[in-house]
Amino acid sequence: MEWLEIRVTTESEVIEGIANIFHELGAGGVVIEDPQLIAYYTQKGQWDDHEFSEEILEKQEVVVKGYLPIDEHLLQKLEELKQELQQIGSRMGNVPIKINANEVQEEDWANSWKAYFKPERIGKRTVIKPSWEEYSSQEGDLIIELDPGMAFGTGNHATTALCIKLLEKYVQKGMEVFDVGTGSGILSILAAKLGADFVQAFDYDTVAIKAARDNVSLNNLENKIEVKESDLLREAVGSADLVVANIIADIIIKLIPQVSLKLRERGIFISSGIIQERQDEVLKVLAEYGFTVLEIKEQEGWVAIVAQK
Repeated sequence: MEWLEIRVTTESEVIEGIANIFHELGAGGVVIEDPQLIAYYTQKGQWDDHEFSEEILEKQEVVVKGYLPIDEHLLQKLEELKQELQQIGSRMGNVPIKINANEVQEEDWANSWKAYFKPERIGKRTVIKPSWEEYSSQEGDLIIELDPGMAFGTGNHATTALCIKLLEKYVQKGMEVFDVGTGSGILSILAAKLGADFVQAFDYDTVAIKAARDNVSLNNLENKIEVKESDLLREAVGSADLVVANIIADIIIKLIPQVSLKLRERGIFISSGIIQERQDEVLKVLAEYGFTVLEIKEQEGWVAIVAQK
C-alpha cells in the first residue's frame, strides 16, 4: 500500500495534540521525533546515545510524522488536518507549525519508529517493553511485551500513561474488565496482569485489532483477553466491574449511556483522552447518568476521569 507521510515541524508543547489529530484522522501510524525527549531519557540512563544516529541527536526541531493511506478519502483528511493544526497553533499562542509531505511505501516506514521506542516504567509497577529490546526486570515488575505495529499506543502518550496509573490503583483480582478503543491492547494486557479474571477489548479499527491480538499472544494471555471488532460496547457480552476508555471527549460522551447499562453497581469507569477544555462537558454527562466522580488526573494538558456507578 502507498501512504502519504506528513511531517509537521513544531515545538514540544503541542506534539501530543498533533499526534492525537493524526490518530483521529485514522493515521496508519504516528512517529514523534523529539531530541529533547531523547536527551531526557539518555540523561536518566534509560536510553544509550549510541543507539541513535548523529543526525537524530543533532536535530533541533520537533517533528510529528503521520501516515495517511493514499485513497479517495485523502483530500478530505488533509483539509481537516490543516484546519485542526491552525486551531491548535492559535490556541497555544501562535506556535509555529510547518507541514510538508511525500509519498512512501509501507515497508519504508513501518519500522522507522522503533528507534524511539525503548523499555519504560510507567506508574509504580508497569514496564512497557518492546518485543525486540532487552530488559532486566526488578521485583514486582509487571512487564508488558509490546509490538504496536501500526496501531496507536506505546504507553508514553500522556492519555495512556494516565490510564496505566489508574488501572494500577483500581483493578482488583477477579474483576471483569471492558477496554474500549484498545489500540495496541496495552491496557487490556495490564488489566489481566493486575489480576482481572477476563477482559473484553474492543476497537473499530481492523489494524488495531490485529495489533492487539498479536500483543495478547505475545504476552500469553489468550485465555484472559478477547479482542473484538466493535463500535464502542455494541459487541460486549455481559457486564463489567471496570470499564476503561482511552479515546476522545466526543466518543466518551457517546459511550457514557452504554457504560451505565453495562457497568455493574459501584463499578469503576476510567475515561481518558480528554483535553482540559472538554472536561466539564464529560463531567456534565457523567452526572446526568448517575455517576459519582472519584478523582480527576491531569497530565500535559490531558485529563482522565475516574467515576463510579
